[in-house]
Amino acid sequence: MALYKTITVTPSITVYIWKVSETEEELAEGIILTPACQQRMLDMKSEQHRKGFLSIRHLMAEAGYVDHDLYYDANGKPHLKDGNHISITHSHDFTGIIVAHTDEVGIDIEMQREKILKIAHKFTQPEEYRTLANADAIIRKLTIVWGAKEALYKIYSEKGLSFLQHIDVKEFALDETESIAEITYQGKNSSYSVDFLEFEGYTCVYSVKL
Repeated sequence: MALYKTITVTPSITVYIWKVSETEEELAEGIILTPACQQRMLDMKSEQHRKGFLSIRHLMAEAGYVDHDLYYDANGKPHLKDGNHISITHSHDFTGIIVAHTDEVGIDIEMQREKILKIAHKFTQPEEYRTLANADAIIRKLTIVWGAKEALYKIYSEKGLSFLQHIDVKEFALDETESIAEITYQGKNSSYSVDFLEFEGYTCVYSVKL
């Protein structure tokens, strides 16, 4: 089985990343789903989505959990029954989770694609990136910002939160691996750490509430 990477963020926070290279049958071995999750997977038309769904359960096993330990709230945010925090992501060939004992956390994996240039105005100010050397650098940086805002949205998990208006990722250089971010929403302000890494044409961003 293809556990790709484990990152110990702190003694109480761990990131697990999976590279999906198995068949659906191989991924299903040893996985017991709750009836609700079994139905959810059966409703997935895409084999890629089903494989991602199953690989997440293998990542949970790496963290000491089974499917029964997971539940979702009314906003679709995942939670662990023991009170620990979890965030989940999947993108094409990679899936990931972050598990924390006490901190609120979020994670996102994105494939680096030129398509992000067309939607950049929906989540950031594109003119801020014109000083970058080339299109590849712009795509990489925009993907980090998008991933950071996705991870932050997963932590905050409130309808109406705008990537463009309410989430601010502070300036960072591509050769760095971290930044900070702020969410200002409905008169409240909160701060977060943002860490990122790149691999095989993908970007993984994870965030922890400060």
